[in-house]
Amino acid sequence: MRILVVCGAGASSTFVAQRVRHAAHERGLAYSAFAGTELSLPIDLDAADVVLVGPHLAHALERIERDAAIRGTTVVLLPSDIFNDLDGTRTLQLVRDAVGGSGGTLPAAGGATA
Repeated sequence: MRILVVCGAGASSTFVAQRVRHAAHERGLAYSAFAGTELSLPIDLDAADVVLVGPHLAHALERIERDAAIRGTTVVLLPSDIFNDLDGTRTLQLVRDAVGGSGGTLPAAGGATA
């Protein structure tokens, strides 16, 4: 599962991406997360399964959803207090809820999947 976190300039999205990536890894989920900006979105969408949109970009949500739909990418508008999710677990749950809990697990010891 490839998660793109989008904000205006990329600073706050970097923190959210790091936190959700760490939370996923702690749970053995094969999720990656990376930060992007509103300007880089047209290119970044091609590498994403889920787009988490910063709350300050709510005004652009309809356009982002339209662009993402063409690629089959799920879009989630993050709540305004998401930056208080310091361990990424709440953000990870938003992703899992949006995709129905799908996404791979990391291989366990011995090569089996968990």
